Formats: sequence, structure tokens, C-alpha cells
Amino acid sequence: MKREVTIIGQGYVGLPLAKEAAAGGWQVHGLDVNEQTAVALNEARSHVDDVSDSDVAQMIADGYRASTDPQVISRSSVVVVCVPTPLAEGGGPDLAAVRDSAVAIGANLTPGTLIILESTTYPGTTENVLVPIIEAESGMKVETDFDVAFSPERVNPGDAVYGIKNTPKLVGGVNSRASQRAVDFYATFIDTVVELSGPKEAETAKLLENTFRHVNIALVNEMTKFCHEMGIDIWEVIRGAATKPFGFMEFTPGPGVGGHCIPIDPNYLAYEVRSQLGYPFRFVELAQEINNSMPNYVATRITLMLNDESKSVRGSKILLLGVTYKPDIADQRESPSVAVADRLRELGADVSYHDPFVAEWKLSDTALSRVEDLDAALAEADLTVLLQAHSSYDFETIQKRASQFFDTRGKTTGVRL
Repeated sequence: MKREVTIIGQGYVGLPLAKEAAAGGWQVHGLDVNEQTAVALNEARSHVDDVSDSDVAQMIADGYRASTDPQVISRSSVVVVCVPTPLAEGGGPDLAAVRDSAVAIGANLTPGTLIILESTTYPGTTENVLVPIIEAESGMKVETDFDVAFSPERVNPGDAVYGIKNTPKLVGGVNSRASQRAVDFYATFIDTVVELSGPKEAETAKLLENTFRHVNIALVNEMTKFCHEMGIDIWEVIRGAATKPFGFMEFTPGPGVGGHCIPIDPNYLAYEVRSQLGYPFRFVELAQEINNSMPNYVATRITLMLNDESKSVRGSKILLLGVTYKPDIADQRESPSVAVADRLRELGADVSYHDPFVAEWKLSDTALSRVEDLDAALAEADLTVLLQAHSSYDFETIQKRASQFFDTRGKTTGVRL
């Protein structure tokens, strides 16, 4: 078998996968539609937090090459699709990139190729969307001429413990041969590969994982609100409950949820339930409502804190600390910090921000430049808000230097969410 693989999409999912596949002995073609991305990668310049420039240099030494030419597909025995599936207007995934990938695969397909979809989507996408397009473009038939499987990505940006290699990989093929081929492929560079009964089960497993997190974060976010009204410290409540060695998993509140997975993926399942079965997935819709309410709740708490000091939010200088969706990475996808800032600006606040990973921050209608002198900014601000707990922040010192300090991440002993 040719040890060549084309990985379509060289972003937060595709590039780390390409890194491990190259280390596992595969000649990797990193296919991307962005010419600048391909050029940068071939010059060993990474745009992804978890893959360093030196990592890319090693990938190149191992046989990796980025490309915008879909003809590399014809040289590969395996093709993996790792393209974005953002939320469409109707609540389901925007499958434009998946469809485009399927067209490119079909136009360059050679018999015997294994095709794996990793992009998160609703159950049935692999068999009902990807396969028909490839068949139409190639004139070949699945199971007879090529194999197809689904394997959900489980990338957790910024995780120092779990990466591609040591995170168990799920696979579900359209038949047993496709499943076994997918297992054999991933087993060359991933420690544990778990075979499921089919693509729909693998697609749904991914959605269950993130729906579980979505619902439980919503639970603690809603408890945060009424605990504050009742004079109960939610952070102490969670600290106490987390000592139980069974039957409890710790989730913490925050100013909202971000990233591609939690605020978006559960909607795919809710969308499919509504479209196929005609009734709502109530847990998801309620969780979405609660989590989406948190930025406005944070803005309300800020307003009340200023009121306690006889200040109006209009005209007040508010410094936001940490604007990425996770700590210690530059990824800003779906960060709730944007909604917090937008709401404060609507109320007339003079908003500034600091984040060691973000030099320029794009809000809904403008862009802000990072304050470079944090100490001076703390001294000037009427109120400072910790939105993301980057490890480089000295939380206690920041709390002492701030005129007023609101901690949405439970890192200090001051006023907390």
C-alpha cells in the first residue's frame, strides 16, 4: 500500500493530524484552499497554537508538503477531510467546505482509496452528502471502488496532556472493510483506535460528547445566577462537590462558551432532530439559551458593581483581561468576550483589553489594539474584568492594583461570578 495521505484542511484539526501522520511514516499532502497558508507551511511557519514552527520543519523533513493542488489526492491511498463546518442560518452545519472537498476528491479519485470525514456534522452526512457527491464526480461506487468512514476529530487546543496520538480515536465505516482500513490507518500513529458500528454512530458520538459538556456548563451557569442572588459562593459549592470521588464531574461557570465545539456542535444534533423527527431537542435548546445569556449577565453584574461606587457604566473605563475562548492559546473562535465587550460598548463604556496572545481584537463593528502597559491600564480603569485566565497573569497582584475587580473565572478571593 502507498504510504501517502492527503489531509484536506490545514487548520486546527488538519495540521495536528498531519503532524502525527508524518511522524508515523506517512508522506503527507496538506491540501488547503488558502495559498498563503500553504506557502507559510512550506516555509515552516505555523498558524496553529499546538503546532510550532519547529514541528512544521520536522514534518517537512518527514515528507510533509502543503499544497493547493487537488491533484495530490490521486497520489494518495487515504484522503482525510478536516474542513470547517460553521453554523448555518437554519441551525445546521454549513457543509459548503465538505461538499467542495467531495467534488475535489471525486475529480481526482483512484480506485481503492480510503476516504475519511473528520469534520463535525449531523448524523448521516457521510453517507447522504459526502458519498453521493464523490460517486457522481468520479463515476465510481462506494464499497465497490472506494471505501468511506467517519472519524470525529477530538482536538483540544492548548491541552498539554492529550493530543492526537494519545486521545482514543473513533471510527465508523460504511462497511466492515472500510472500518478495518480506517482502524489500520489511524493505528499507525494513534495509540488507541475504537471501532463503532457505522458512520452515524461515530457522527453522533461526537455530538454527544460536546452536548454533554454544553448541558453541564449551562447547569452551573444557571446555578451561578441564583447562588449569587441567595448569597451563596458557587465556587465553594463546586469545590465541595468536586471532592466526591464518584457520581460528579466538575464543570465551572464563565462569561459564556466559546470555540467551535460547545456553542455550535450540539446545534447540529438539535437541527437534525427537528428536521427528521419534528420535535425539539429540549436539553440543547435550553442549554444554548442559558449559555448565550451569560455575556449579558456579566455586563449586568459590571453595571451593578459600578453603581455601588456611584458610577455609571456610560463613560466608565473598563479593562477586559483575556479575550480568547480558552486559556494560553490565541484561538478566538466564538469567544464570549466579544459579546461582553459589545454589550458594554452599547451601554456607553470605554472598553479596552489586554491579552498576551492577541495584539488586535476584532469586535462586531470595530477592532481594538491591545494595551501594552498593563500596570498603567489597571491604574486607569474604573473596573477590570478577568474573562480568560491565562497562566501568565498574576491574579492576586492584578486584583490588588485594580480599582474594582470582577473575576469571572474564580481565580481570586475578590468579587467573583
